[in-house]
Amino acid sequence: MEGALQPRQTTVPSPGTAAFLEHLFPAPRDFSIRIGGGEVLPASGRASFTLVIRSEHVLRSIFRPPVEASLGNAFLRGDLEVEGDICSVFPLVEACRTAARSPRNLYSLASLWRSLPPGNPVGPFEPREAPSLRGIRHTEERDQAAIRYHYDLGNEFFELFLDRRMVYSAGYFRTREDDLDTAQEQKLEHVCRKLRLRPGNRLLDVGCGWGALLIYAGERFGVEGVGITLSERQRDLAVERVANAGLADRIEIRIQDYRDLDSGTFDRISSIGMFEHVGRARMPEYFARVRDALRPGGLFLNHGISRDATAPARTVGTVLRDPLNHLIVGTSPITRYVFPDSELLPLSEVNLAGERSGLEVRDVENLREHYDLTLRHWIARLDEKKEKAMTLVGAPTWRAWRLYFAASAYRFTIGRISVNQTLFAKPDRGRTGVPLTRADIYR
Repeated sequence: MEGALQPRQTTVPSPGTAAFLEHLFPAPRDFSIRIGGGEVLPASGRASFTLVIRSEHVLRSIFRPPVEASLGNAFLRGDLEVEGDICSVFPLVEACRTAARSPRNLYSLASLWRSLPPGNPVGPFEPREAPSLRGIRHTEERDQAAIRYHYDLGNEFFELFLDRRMVYSAGYFRTREDDLDTAQEQKLEHVCRKLRLRPGNRLLDVGCGWGALLIYAGERFGVEGVGITLSERQRDLAVERVANAGLADRIEIRIQDYRDLDSGTFDRISSIGMFEHVGRARMPEYFARVRDALRPGGLFLNHGISRDATAPARTVGTVLRDPLNHLIVGTSPITRYVFPDSELLPLSEVNLAGERSGLEVRDVENLREHYDLTLRHWIARLDEKKEKAMTLVGAPTWRAWRLYFAASAYRFTIGRISVNQTLFAKPDRGRTGVPLTRADIYR
């Protein structure tokens, strides 16, 4: 990612350092560890990445419980870096979780940790000022604050890693060799075909981003449309892009919350990559508002990230069931600075809420591998434009986003999270706009 690894002179770490690292990461290893200028823990074979630690004196702070939070803070500070495939580093956190489940192993590690060279104690590191989020989660005011915090980094930052249309969700890869621009255009086409768009249809895009889907649907399918977002920066650029496409007379971009939608005014509705911000408590209201905005016989495509139903969200109950792991490993602080207040739910729970609102599930598609591929493109682009990104948002924020994308890609790879498209219909006395087969989608 950051250039080919160069051979370095091997240095001899202190006995305590070598013993601690060997115990925490026993052979065989597919990675190496370098401290300062020299390798101290070689890979068993070819290294997929190198973990670079600034000096022996930061080891205590890097692995201080809760370890996942300490690792995240060390990465943001620059005490810890990854050379090579950053997505491959996350099994190390799983190794820490495994170690924390054995009291005997944990006791040995604690003894070795105390023998590490001393260093100055460090506290949590904030890559940018934390979002000011007050009150109950997922109120209109708090949601607006969370969304604006995310997009306040500026359109120029997002342009660094997104495709030319600025689609901020998973692409659709016909082959793994597709470039990002191709994959995102294929995704827009896929969504439009699923919605069975026709000239003159009125389309609502909930969480419209920079207007990519509406512009594509206006140009290729002749629809009229409305996009809603809570980000003024997104709205301003989306309006400009709509005008440049010659569609200002057919497409409107609004600052509007989904809770303020008008009833019965749209033939088709899409929500692409927005549902993650709704939250469990607001699901019934979300689907009810969409249902009411959709005309009878209309279609709604809900595209969002879901979590594995067998891996429950971290709650008081899950912490009490595994308190030692929670205290020793903990959770990463990164999400707070990238997607504050985001909440992932199992797909079955999401679709059930849609059905309970009176919508009918017509099609479900899992695109998990597609988001993994998309994130790896975004990481590569952030790496390629590292200097520009750091100029725009600062090195710690660049690190936070790079680490967040990599962690997400890893979670998609192992199936801990997925991204799904569910096509809902609002039947009109049993009739919908869905053909008997899917053949029209793939023609």
